[in-house]
Amino acid sequence: MSFGREFRDFVSRGNVVDMAVGIIIGAAFGKIVTSFVNDILMPPLGVLIGGMDFTDLHLIIKQAQLDDTGAILTEAVTWNYGNFIQTTIDFLIIAFAIFLMIKGMNRLKRKEKNPPETPEAPAAPTKEETLLTEIRDILKNK
Repeated sequence: MSFGREFRDFVSRGNVVDMAVGIIIGAAFGKIVTSFVNDILMPPLGVLIGGMDFTDLHLIIKQAQLDDTGAILTEAVTWNYGNFIQTTIDFLIIAFAIFLMIKGMNRLKRKEKNPPETPEAPAAPTKEETLLTEIRDILKNK
């Protein structure tokens, strides 16, 4: 099989297309959640902790070097833990939203697989069972 044909067969499989759609929707969903965290959730949280923006939180490991005119010769080396906190909050919100979505989908699947059960009526006895019951009753009466 040629490389081109093998690649075409791979790409045309349904699960690959589904995966691509999932990645595209996931990226768009990630942007929505990031906007929610940055624009809706973090400003009030920042006010609660004294008007601080998490993305500005950092620890300076090495100061920037300036020349006599004040121009930066080398940038400061910082540990940007605030950005890490922001990204962690983004992740937790995305994970929670996906959890809720999957939980809802699983609930729907369970309802599809298990329709409301109606109690089954007991099966009618077979001819053999009926005959054996009659024989038992006759023997019991003798």
